[in-house]
Amino acid sequence: MKVVLLHAYPLDERMWEPQLPVLEGHDVVAPNLYDLGGSSIDGWAERILDQVEGDLVAVGASMGGYVALAMARKAQERIRGLLLAGARPDSDSAERRAGRAASISLVEETGAQGLWENQREKLFAGEQPGTAKEMALDRDPEELVRGIEALRDRADSSGALPSLQVPVVFALGAGDLFFPVEEARAFAEQAPLGRLVVFEHSRHLPNLEEPAEFNQLLLELLESAA
Repeated sequence: MKVVLLHAYPLDERMWEPQLPVLEGHDVVAPNLYDLGGSSIDGWAERILDQVEGDLVAVGASMGGYVALAMARKAQERIRGLLLAGARPDSDSAERRAGRAASISLVEETGAQGLWENQREKLFAGEQPGTAKEMALDRDPEELVRGIEALRDRADSSGALPSLQVPVVFALGAGDLFFPVEEARAFAEQAPLGRLVVFEHSRHLPNLEEPAEFNQLLLELLESAA
């Protein structure tokens, strides 16, 4: 099975290292979204679809989940399954867009360090994985601003859910501050084969906070999508 791993903001493709051991035998593609250029979720989705041939399972965390949903909107016939970790299908509300503006100002004033200090306790319920900080601090301000712009301006993908006749799994930390469980459940119910799985000891990135449990879910999805 071809598996495309799409990373969260402000991290990069290294966030999927805990998943790689269980993906041996699969054709894994894990792009660095910042390297794709521009600041558009749809643009990144199109570039990945151009670069990756054939059918695939898309696994996306937060920002990467938005890219996975955009791929499903643009090439539904190629998607065999979706695993969305902390990724809501709708677009930004006015309140969230205002928050993006504040984040851009924070990056411009304090760089990657300031953004990390602002975000780390929002992303993780417990002690942050050491590699998460390293990934976040490796970002330059231009990359970080482009990422925020992509998040802010993304299209609403929720309308695609009812027509997706493939497994669509929402993996959500019980303590997610950006995507409440009840909202996630409502979205999961819109997909014919939708499912919500809640990780009790995670916030926004369960693949890093509860990797063993997340890996089991990933294997289940790949089996059902085969």
